[in-house]
Amino acid sequence: MMIALSDASRFFRRATPAAPRLRRQEGFTLLEILVVLAIIGLLVGLVVSNTDKIFGQSQEAVAKIFVRDSLKTPLTRYRIDLGDYPSTSEGLAALVVSPTNAADKWRGPYLDVPGGKLPVDPWGQPYEYRYPGVKNPGGYDLSSRGPDKTADTADDIGNW
Repeated sequence: MMIALSDASRFFRRATPAAPRLRRQEGFTLLEILVVLAIIGLLVGLVVSNTDKIFGQSQEAVAKIFVRDSLKTPLTRYRIDLGDYPSTSEGLAALVVSPTNAADKWRGPYLDVPGGKLPVDPWGQPYEYRYPGVKNPGGYDLSSRGPDKTADTADDIGNW
């Protein structure tokens, strides 16, 4: 009986013990780790560099809400009780403490502030109040000087 060479090689391959296979170790290579660290570093850099823009926008939003909405109700209640808005000289303090000439009509405080201290804008400056208004001739002007803390500039935030 003749065994073909290819059959014999199959026979001997089966008869020899299997060579131990090398296992590929699982894990990350140094290059993969460096790439991930570089990406994380870029993301952290972007977040840190844009933080001032994020917080700056929220400060402006707070000032806008305060001058356009938050004081509208207290000033309207004051006007209903006393017949008119506080004058420029009385200012927003008239919402917290009764003016001397209107003590009998005043039903305040119209603005609930801790310690009677008037609120300041997000940049630590007092809000500016004017009645009669220059930009709102039929009402009052209420504004914040904005981030540059200078009056009558482009970044001022007002109720107009």
